[in-house]
This record gives sequence, C-alpha cells and structure tokens, in this order.
Amino acid sequence: MIEIDRKTKLRFRRNVRKSKRQVENISVQAEEKLEKLFIRRLHRLVDVRRFVGSWLALVGILVALGVFQIRHLGAFYLETTPANGGVFTEGVLGSFTNANPVYAIGGVDGGVSRLLFSSLFEYDKNGELVGNLAINWKVDETGKIYTVTLRDDVKWHDGEEFSADDVVFTYRTIQNPDAQSPLFSSWRDVRLKKTDDRTVQFTLPNVFAAFPHSMTNGIIPNHLLDDVAADQLRSDQFNTIRPVGTGPFEWEAVEVSGQTPEDRQEQIALKRYDNYHKGPARLNKFVINSFRNEDTMTKLFMDRGLSAMSGLNNVVDTIDDSSVQEFNLPLTGAVMVFFKTTEGVLKDKVVRQALVRSVNTTDIVNALEYSAIVVDGPLLRSQIGYNPKLVQLEHDVKEANRLLDEAGWKMGENGVRVKGDKELAFGLKAPNNSEFTDVTRELQKFWTAIGAKVTVDQPNDAELQSIVSLHQYDAVIYSIGLGKDPDVFAFWHSSQADVRSNNRLNLSEYQSDIADQSLEAGRTRIDPKLRKVKYEPFLKQWREDAPALAMYQPRYVYVTRGYFSGFDSRGLHSANDRYNSVHNWTIKTQESYKY
Repeated sequence: MIEIDRKTKLRFRRNVRKSKRQVENISVQAEEKLEKLFIRRLHRLVDVRRFVGSWLALVGILVALGVFQIRHLGAFYLETTPANGGVFTEGVLGSFTNANPVYAIGGVDGGVSRLLFSSLFEYDKNGELVGNLAINWKVDETGKIYTVTLRDDVKWHDGEEFSADDVVFTYRTIQNPDAQSPLFSSWRDVRLKKTDDRTVQFTLPNVFAAFPHSMTNGIIPNHLLDDVAADQLRSDQFNTIRPVGTGPFEWEAVEVSGQTPEDRQEQIALKRYDNYHKGPARLNKFVINSFRNEDTMTKLFMDRGLSAMSGLNNVVDTIDDSSVQEFNLPLTGAVMVFFKTTEGVLKDKVVRQALVRSVNTTDIVNALEYSAIVVDGPLLRSQIGYNPKLVQLEHDVKEANRLLDEAGWKMGENGVRVKGDKELAFGLKAPNNSEFTDVTRELQKFWTAIGAKVTVDQPNDAELQSIVSLHQYDAVIYSIGLGKDPDVFAFWHSSQADVRSNNRLNLSEYQSDIADQSLEAGRTRIDPKLRKVKYEPFLKQWREDAPALAMYQPRYVYVTRGYFSGFDSRGLHSANDRYNSVHNWTIKTQESYKY
C-alpha cells in the first residue's frame, strides 16, 4: 500500500483552500456586476420603450412590405403553367359494348376505342390527314396502288412490337364477312400486301381519291387475335375485358352499375400508357362514364361528379359556375331535310323545288341557340368541288307559289293546296330535342305559307334510327357526316338507295343517271382541279331535282369544369376527333419561373 508523506498532504490542503477562495471571489464579483450593470439599469427601459416600439413597428412594416412585394411581383417572374397528373372523368351518352375498333361505333364504344387504339392516319388541327402509326403514303401513277410506311418506334400495351403484320391482319379481318364488321363495304375489294415489317401495300380495284381517309380506323394486334375465329371475334373477351392497343391510354377496368337497362351505367377506367409513341399523356387516368339519358349525366356534372360532358343535345344554361366552359364545335357534316323522292307528293320535282324555294335558311340558322355555318348544297363550302354558282335554289316565295300554281296545285279554303283529290300534305320526322323543335317550327311556318300541310313527329333516338334505316318517312331531318373529302357517293348515288345496299345512306332515294356518272367520275380523279370539273354535272342536277333542303353544319357540344388545357377544338370531322390531342390535355397547374 502506498503511503502519502505529511508534506504532500499539507500542499494538497493549501490548494483546496485556495480554490475555494477563488470561487467565492468570482461569485462576489458576479453579484456586484449584476447589481451594477443590470438591476440598477432596469428602470432605464421605461425611458426607451417608445424607441424600442418604433423599431419593432418599423421591422414589422418592412417584413409586411417584403411579403407583399414577393407575392405581387411574382407575376413578373412566375407564371401558371399546365402540370401533369390528375384523373379526367368524362360523361358520354350511350352504352359500352365493344372497344374493338373493328366494331366500335357510337359515342361510348367509339370513344373508348379511340383512347386505346391508334390508326394509321388521323386529322390535325386544320382537318388535314397526317400520320399516326404511319409516317406517310405514296400512290403510284395508276392511282390504284398505295404504299404506306409505318413508324418503327411503336409498341403494343403488352410490350410487343407493332408491325405490318398487324395492319394486314386488321384489314383482312374487316374484309372477312364472318367478322361482320360495319367497315366491311369500305374494304371489301382492296388487296393487301406486306412488303416488309414497316411497309404495307394497298391495291384498289379502281382509282378512289378518298381512299387515304379510309385509313383512320384503329389497328388491332395480330399476335393476340390471330387464333380467334372470325365469327367469334365480336364476342371475344379482348373487346370488353382485356383490350390491348397502341393508344395513349391502356385498359384498367370496367365497372357496371344500375339494376335496369334505363339506369345502367358503365365506368371504363383507362390509365396512361407510358410508352406511347407520341410521348406519355399528361393525364394519369381517363374515365368514361356512360349514361342512358342526358338528365342523369347533367345532374352528376352539376354535383361535380364529372370533369366533362360529351355530345349534349341542349345547351346547359343553368349551371352557376364560372369554371364551366362550353365548346360549340362545328362538324364537317350537314343537317338537311331529306325528301323521299320515290313516293307521295314529294315524288313531284316541282313540289320539292317549291319547298326549297320557300325556306329562308338564314332564318333557320338564326333560330338556333348557337352560331352555325350555313350549308347551301350537297358539298360544304370548305370542300373541293364546291361552286357558289351551283348551290340549291335560292329563297323566293313568289317563285315557289308560281311553280305550284302552274303545276296544278290550287290553294284550298283551309289554306292547304290540292291537286285533284290529293292534298299537298306530308309528314316530317325529326330528332327529339329542343334544337329540332325550333327548326321544325320554322319549317312549318315557311311551308304553311305556300299551302303545304306538314305533320311533325319527333320520336326518341332509338325509334328515329329505326325509321331512318328502314326509310319509313315522307321527309326527315337528319345529320350526315361528310368529312374533308368531297366524295358524297354514299348519299346521292342511285345504288345507295337500293334496299340491298350495305348502309342505304341515300336517304332521299335520289336517282339520276347524270348525277351517278358525275359522282363516279369525281371520286376516281386524284387531281383536285379535275375533280372539281367532274362534280359540276352532279351539282347542276342536284340543284334542279331538289332532293333535299340543305340547312347548316351540325355542332358538337363539349362541356368541361375547372382548369382545362391542351384541347384542340379545330378540324373535327366527328365527335371522337376531340381525342386527337388527348395526350396533351391537362387539368392541373403549377407555378414556374419565367425564362
């Protein structure tokens, strides 16, 4: 054990006492300093309170001004820009039955198909045909062989590569009568040949100037459907449960609600396809809600359950919301009164001429709730071949009465003309909505004034479609789609009035050898100048025969709520052309620095 000597112990004690004295001295000094420098000076704070308060107020003002400046000067270096993301929910009238573009028709099926599948060509904002899955096309010197070059960067939603095999398979499926595609008649006589994986050749039986416009339907995958029998394709699960396309959105799910056909709704949920060949869509998801009636759809929209409504017949003027936008978009079509030229009083050309002469189409257009473009003949003013000197008979009530008088139609005491024992009376069918209620009212006014008795009937949509398809009318108001190309063969050629024709779109049952020859010649000339010349005999004969009364271009109504950007409303040939720019649609915003 180590022993500490006495000297060491004494030194240790002295150091401890010294440390204690130092601590005591420091404590005393600290108390003195606190007393002198703080406690004795506390009373002085009262003297400087105004000074301190003024400085605090000044600091507050400076802070407030800084915040104000940052917020209000932000407009000079910040801007609101579209942002990616969000779910867009669209209401569409109709029902969902088939997403396959080989079969898809109508608002819902056509809309779903356009979002899922891509076509070889599509229309740009000016209504011109441009490439989609295809880069371009070339036509040979005969005008019968079209060579289409495909993109090399397209993949199906399941990751498989898109190729010429898919194009050939799609159109050969359409050509197969067992597949029962509504596109069959347009492709029946076209021969297809795969030149290589990126090239397809189409050989036509005759020159057909409008052929490129036929290549705007969706393409389906060969690798998934090649083993499906053509007569089983319409009912295959691919169409409704697991469709695979190359469009901007891919399939996610479908949900059906409602206990009866009248209140049934389908919700088709689609999600963004990240490998879309034009670049990923800016929306995360796109949901289409189907509705059987307009009132139900409008109510859900007003309850903020929908981002948009498609295809309304009536203008929505009861929604008190400044964020609601309404797009009234003209379509490249025509609303006409088609006179059935094969029976009844309308078989008489003079009667039809008088009916056309008596109507002021400007008054018809002015009676509408929106601004419409007047149509004055079988061709639109924007189409090749339109000639302002060869339009329908101009408005002239005196001439209309003179024509009827000379043809033996005498005015009766009741204001209705008669010829022998026959009254100048006929029925007029029209769509059942407020727009056509206004139109028929105006037409009745004009026709009653010259002694015609007109009975108006506005059946529901399903009944009207049946009536039109069976041609069970004297006259009918109907909207036809004309598109960019002036080929109106389907609506006015004699062959299209035959009950054996595929679509029977010649609603007037118009027959004229001169018109037939002109229509045939016009569609077989590729040179625009020559086509214009070839259509002149048709225009002259149509004017003379007055098989219809042309009135105005139809509209497409699209209503949205909230911020909505990227929608291109120009160049719409059909309602589903609204999706041409869908990959650029946005519903969100963000603040970005200006550069």
